[in-house]
Amino acid sequence: MIDWLVKWRIKDPRQFIRNSGIDARNVEARLAPIVQAALNEEVTKVSVRQVLSTERDKVMQGVLRRLSDDATSFGIEVVDVRIKRVDFVANITEAVYRRMESERKRVANETRSTGQAEGEQVRADADRQREVIVAEAYRDAQKVKGDGDAKASALYAEAFGRDPQFAQFYRSLEAYRASFRSKTDVMVVEPESEFFRAMRGEGGPSSSRAR
Repeated sequence: MIDWLVKWRIKDPRQFIRNSGIDARNVEARLAPIVQAALNEEVTKVSVRQVLSTERDKVMQGVLRRLSDDATSFGIEVVDVRIKRVDFVANITEAVYRRMESERKRVANETRSTGQAEGEQVRADADRQREVIVAEAYRDAQKVKGDGDAKASALYAEAFGRDPQFAQFYRSLEAYRASFRSKTDVMVVEPESEFFRAMRGEGGPSSSRAR
């Protein structure tokens, strides 16, 4: 069912009076079925979506064209026709609601899919940036460590070169320290070993320098 509103004005007073008299209700009564028929015919040419959307203006233009000849015979001019309300029968109404719901779900799914794709892209970019940053930091750390090791080796070499006996003593201490990594480690050595002599100051670098 279509509830409509029509605006008209008298264009030819003589023709108007000749056909409808002086009572405007007469022309409205004669015009109503003509408008209804024109609306029904135009509406059947389009979809429900077009009737309910802004495209209904095209439908109204078609109605106006159909009313032109009849309006002239009444001595009037139809200025505008508007659809106030469209009521569908129950099965059509349900179909319209299902279609509207389906459309909303489709839009919602597209929005979610777009958001998920953008989120995955952001996470992928962040992961790539993190990997680059970690790799650069590791590279810089290795370079600093390498430079430090090289300088330490140079200092050791210089110190050991000035005092070979001290160098040998230092290496012996490092070897002993490496041997006693655990508190339960035990080493059996003779009292006259170089280690004990060094601890007593008899054979280490200090006694060598004293002589």
